[in-house]
Amino acid sequence: MQHRIVVLGAGYTGAIAAGRLAKRLHREDVTITLVNAEPDFVERVRMHQLATGQDLKPRPFSEMFAGTGVHLRLAKVTGVDVDRKTVTVTDANSIAPESGAGFIAPESGAGELPYDTLIYALGSGWNAQGVPGTAEHAYEIAGRPGALRLRERLARLGGGQSVVVVGGGLTGVEAATELAEARPDLDVALAAAGGLGDWLSPKGRDHLRKVLGKLGITVYEHAQVTAVEADHVTTADGKIIPAAVTVWTAGFAVHPIAEATALEVTGTGQIVVDGTMRSVSHPDVYAIGDAAMVMGPGNKPLRMSCASGTPTAWQAADAIAARLTGGKLPNAPIRYFNQCISLGRKEGLIQYVTADDRAVKAVLTGRVAAVYKELVCKGAAWGVANPMLGLPTRRRRVTGRRATTGSAVKEPA
Repeated sequence: MQHRIVVLGAGYTGAIAAGRLAKRLHREDVTITLVNAEPDFVERVRMHQLATGQDLKPRPFSEMFAGTGVHLRLAKVTGVDVDRKTVTVTDANSIAPESGAGFIAPESGAGELPYDTLIYALGSGWNAQGVPGTAEHAYEIAGRPGALRLRERLARLGGGQSVVVVGGGLTGVEAATELAEARPDLDVALAAAGGLGDWLSPKGRDHLRKVLGKLGITVYEHAQVTAVEADHVTTADGKIIPAAVTVWTAGFAVHPIAEATALEVTGTGQIVVDGTMRSVSHPDVYAIGDAAMVMGPGNKPLRMSCASGTPTAWQAADAIAARLTGGKLPNAPIRYFNQCISLGRKEGLIQYVTADDRAVKAVLTGRVAAVYKELVCKGAAWGVANPMLGLPTRRRRVTGRRATTGSAVKEPA
């Protein structure tokens, strides 16, 4: 019987892991089912571009996984039972099967998927941080539905009206600059809980301030937003900042499903894993990307980002393949090299960092940095469709067969 691998979520990490496994293992030995609510890949790192009216290149999974043997189940995950080793799903609207990728057309509204190995890659969404009025009045760009909702609202916004981006991290900075460049007729402001770019080097902070000033963005530093209303936000010190539109980018929260399972999770709901991305409580479950609590260099948790998630997908896929085939477990360290920040379409900032993500003096700025960031974004999307990144694609045979109650595979020494 075939070993059943189910991957939950087809963002950067889930899609990469599924494709990498498909090229490592024989189809006769395994089935790989990728569960996702949408039939095409979403470039999450470009949601600020989508929100400001730019059209993104369609990336249908039917093309990306053509000929790989990966099956896409168009469905929303509603539960995971790690004791019974099943996933509960609610199917999306019926979609006719297409050539290439093995699309599974829904037969009913809900169902269960049994698995032998589960890869949990449901990622994260926006985090309202419990701030009153955020859910009712703020817009978010953590995913495509939110970005499209903001896009529609901005299209109806007249010149001279105010937009406040709450959150001074990478997402907030990219959203504010993209918006100010695309809509110079608007009054764009950025409210940061700390200092502007306080994680950057002095040279990086100087460039960031220069670009935001050139774009006419008003910056409120050390401005912790404590309430959101329909036409303004309020900070902890009582300041009222006008906002016809509030864009909330103050952090991410992981999908809540893992916390409702018997998996060992952190206080933030992330699944605790070992160095191979395997759950420390349930060895048939792997977690990758934002959903996993992964320790990096300096024994520091990896930050939620595409830069962190992609290597965790490689690590998990290679570890699963090794355990199924009796190969050598991967031992590649996960480290950082730089932080790539787009500042509109014409400007960028590349902040070089230490292995544990601390800024060093070196930066790349200006138009060259913008091109660099664009290449990184394109490379990330290319990596989803080409998950082996030049590695040998020889498929290996599974050394044991799945028993009716679980897996019978050889654990490498």
